[in-house]
Amino acid sequence: MGDSWLEVAFNEGAMLTPENERRSENLERSPRFQLGQVVATPGALDALERAGTTPLRLLGRHESGDWGDLSDDDIAENEFSLKEGFRLLSAYNLPDTGEKIWVITEADRSVTTLLLPEEY
Repeated sequence: MGDSWLEVAFNEGAMLTPENERRSENLERSPRFQLGQVVATPGALDALERAGTTPLRLLGRHESGDWGDLSDDDIAENEFSLKEGFRLLSAYNLPDTGEKIWVITEADRSVTTLLLPEEY
């Protein structure tokens, strides 16, 4: 059996891009919730590869409460959902390509999925 994408990301090291580097202080904060099992669609993995980054950066931002490129209303909804135990959504525009990746953690915190918006 081959390496999972997460094992590959750890082995290759998480690549910092200028956008992620500016927000890297968020990776130093404690996680605000559990991610559960992490899965990703092939489309999301392809987009991350095209952008030259790994899922680890996005997952670190997501679990620290950096919700990415969301409206103020959506950020407020995530903060409410975090307190009340509802589903959480982050959206990140990838460097260079501008493609958007969603990161969704289910309400029971059992699974976190990385996907493209059109895959929802």
